[in-house]
Amino acid sequence: MSYKNPEFFYLFLLLIPMIAWYIWQQKKMGASIQFSSNMGFAKIPKSWKYYFRHSVFVILLSSMSFLILALARPQSSNSWQNVTTEGIDIVIALDISSSMLAMDFQPNRIEAAKDVATQFISGRPNDKIGLVIFSGESFTQCPLTTDHATVINLFRNIESGMIEDGTAIGNGLATAVSRLKESNAISKVIILLTDGVNNRGEIAPVTAAELAKTFGIRVYTVGIGTIGTAPYPMQTPFGVQVRDMKVEIDEPTLQKIAETTDGKYFRATNNTSLTEIYKEIDKLEKSKIDVKEYSKKEEQYLKYALAGAFLLLLSMFLKTTIFRNIP
Repeated sequence: MSYKNPEFFYLFLLLIPMIAWYIWQQKKMGASIQFSSNMGFAKIPKSWKYYFRHSVFVILLSSMSFLILALARPQSSNSWQNVTTEGIDIVIALDISSSMLAMDFQPNRIEAAKDVATQFISGRPNDKIGLVIFSGESFTQCPLTTDHATVINLFRNIESGMIEDGTAIGNGLATAVSRLKESNAISKVIILLTDGVNNRGEIAPVTAAELAKTFGIRVYTVGIGTIGTAPYPMQTPFGVQVRDMKVEIDEPTLQKIAETTDGKYFRATNNTSLTEIYKEIDKLEKSKIDVKEYSKKEEQYLKYALAGAFLLLLSMFLKTTIFRNIP
């Protein structure tokens, strides 16, 4: 409840002299006669009018109070918020080639990438997210959706060897672009993670980047792998043995992809740096939320004015009829 003209509350101060005047009048109108004893008067019964003789004045004060409230124009307000969330459409393109089993990340590159990406997805409740995987070929593991639980479950089921081995970066990027090209989101983003050099596929990585630029898609590229060599599990006649293999990441191509699409290139050399990369991308790509506040006010003075008028008429009626002869 709010009041349009709260300055009228100062009229309540007028009630103070009215009360003082009424008390003074009551004392003035009372006559006095001296008697040696009042015992004879004590036995005279008092009517109910005597006990309710001040009710007319109380009703009058109540009437004045309601009328003052009406003058202050009380208003009730109904307010609500209309929240419009314009999310960002994001496709994660993940390299699942056999080299992603290298153990320079814990427990290995592909599992580290899955864990960090899962945390990233959980922190983007307003966005549609999709998943593309690639190695020697590429396909969509999950189309764009706001059902993040499904995306995360599909992420966890990814394993190296699901498709033909190799590193088709261009094909993976082109597949991700095809998932975003029809999107009407305010921002369209691809996060591409790979640990190698493009050696398969029909589409060159830079050509795919030009395609992304055409559709207004920004690409953040992440080269995943330590500097130098990395331990890698290899199948030998004596079983699986871990051997150090040279880390080869086509950083110039990844940088060119990011530069072409107004994105950014990152290099992740361990679990911590990969986590920090996702945090930076999260900061760079924030959803836009427009909050519009609405309010509707309704006048409430009428019921106070009617109550005040009724009590005023009631006090006048009682004063001129029932309590007419009561001082």
